[in-house]
Amino acid sequence: ADIRTAIIRYELANPIQYGQWRITHREFALVRVDTVDGYSGFAYGLTRDGPISEVISRSVTPIYKGMIFENPADAFYRCKLTSHAVLSAGTGMRALSLVDMAAWDALSRVRGQSITNLLGGEPTPRYATSIIGYPPGMSAQGIYDEVDGLHDAGWRRFKAPISPDLELTLSRMKSARDAAREGWLGFDFNYSMSDVTDVVDFAARLDDLNLGWIEDPYPPGDASAVAAIRSQVSMPVAVGDDQGGSYYPEALLSANAIDVLRVDITANGGVTGLAKVVAQASNAGIPISPHMFPHFHTRVLDGLGVADYPAEWGVPGAGVHPMDDELEQPVLSDGVMEPLAPGEGFGRVVNMGWVSRQSVFDPLEVLREIPKGVCV
Repeated sequence: ADIRTAIIRYELANPIQYGQWRITHREFALVRVDTVDGYSGFAYGLTRDGPISEVISRSVTPIYKGMIFENPADAFYRCKLTSHAVLSAGTGMRALSLVDMAAWDALSRVRGQSITNLLGGEPTPRYATSIIGYPPGMSAQGIYDEVDGLHDAGWRRFKAPISPDLELTLSRMKSARDAAREGWLGFDFNYSMSDVTDVVDFAARLDDLNLGWIEDPYPPGDASAVAAIRSQVSMPVAVGDDQGGSYYPEALLSANAIDVLRVDITANGGVTGLAKVVAQASNAGIPISPHMFPHFHTRVLDGLGVADYPAEWGVPGAGVHPMDDELEQPVLSDGVMEPLAPGEGFGRVVNMGWVSRQSVFDPLEVLREIPKGVCV
């Protein structure tokens, strides 16, 4: 197999600040795996400004090169074992995840199947969550109007991020609750607080909003701190965005730190790694919830037979997850989305019109002659 990577950067009109983490753009790595018999598989994910291309070219491609993808899981584990220091977590695991996804996509296309069917499942309707309130500086009235419009369009689940100003955050969440009526409402700390007491104190101010959960209240790496938060707040705790490898999710599960495990196919080890994470959560009796990437997550989780999980969607144009914005969008009725259109592999996951308007670094010509079944 031949593996190539392109980097696609979307500049945010309004930078985002979560604690010390400043986000000025959304940068995606698009990975292409070309098989020896002429098929191509694709996957994309956020780089989080890590050197995804370099890791793939130095630590992944040499191992995968020449492999026949009859068993992508075997290739994944063989590769992972060659460089524990690089591929066990972080950017390395993110790079390996994307290659694994593209390998599974290629195998599905070789066999003329959807990834859902290849994994043994069937497409299933399910609840969908709209990620609201972007940019996080949006006013309380702005978030009310946004949620009110989404509710009229059939959405019944909403989740908003923390704002740099806590008073604005509180007023935004109150407005979101008013507009959501009896719908599900979640709140995302986005790892922005690094003191347990600060998290607990602010969560207490949200007590009367009947939140479905608070998400990622503490930076990754300290399951005991998350457990301490969970023991002191009134609402469920969901954790796991952007994590994967090393002691995820074992540390969170063994510490009894969470009510919901957040999963991310682009950081958990691709299709292969996600299957393991789903099994671990199931064995622990903990439900899962996927982080964005609905065009990948719904198809794989349906394939794995996960019965109950909400798919997440950004509001197109808001800068939440822009590479998804001009792909297929959900059809909803009373909060439930129909399965996405059937197709081989992951279906159509590249919109060349959108890509052409972004900053693109593609020295290996990943975007050249993309098969029609991949493009919108």
